[in-house]
Amino acid sequence: MTRAMAMVLFIVATAVVIGCDRAPGRRSIDAETVAPDKVLDFSVLYRTNCAGCHGLEGRGGAAIALSDPVYLAIADDVVVRRATADGISGTAMPAFARGSGGMLTAEQIDAIVKGIRASWAKPGVVAGIDLPPYSDGSGGQAQRGSEVFATYCASCHGNRGQGAGASSITDGSYLALVSDQGLRTTVIAGRPELGAPDWRGNVPGKTMTPQDITDVVAWLSAQRQPFPGQPYQSGNSRE
Repeated sequence: MTRAMAMVLFIVATAVVIGCDRAPGRRSIDAETVAPDKVLDFSVLYRTNCAGCHGLEGRGGAAIALSDPVYLAIADDVVVRRATADGISGTAMPAFARGSGGMLTAEQIDAIVKGIRASWAKPGVVAGIDLPPYSDGSGGQAQRGSEVFATYCASCHGNRGQGAGASSITDGSYLALVSDQGLRTTVIAGRPELGAPDWRGNVPGKTMTPQDITDVVAWLSAQRQPFPGQPYQSGNSRE
């Protein structure tokens, strides 16, 4: 084969390849590419941005299970949107909204919030139940909270929260990295993916009252020790 013939074959082969991408009924590669900030599909957004911590299908992991209907019953869209958009200071929860330093548009944040609610909220599960309020700014009574802890929590977490069948809930590193609101959310919603019951199931037939929840969080908060550089100190109730 001469050099001229080889060059002709190369040109023909190249034209065929290019022509395939331009053939009728076949979309070009460029046409199939969607700009990242135009993706509004919830499954894609969740898998890309949330599943690493909150688990596939919202089943929980390093962070709480977003598919927990109890959590979604106490945390309204404002709460979920704020956490998604702005993150939670001092924790591993980052801000995803562009206005807070993240990569997602307002429309994408809305798609995530609406998708979480549409996919996993189950109002029937908590219908007719008097739910505790998501937050309580009263501060609670730490002394009474120690009694509440002994009643509802010590059987799994130990008399002083040092851990028994379940993990230590008064570990200094843990308390330095979780807010009072985070503690309250866990007390109310539990961690069902880890076998931790919600506020109704710690003692059979004995549901925690809203005041019980507020007071036990006050006691847990009082167990914090100063950790230089950590955001959550004793009495800090930021979300």
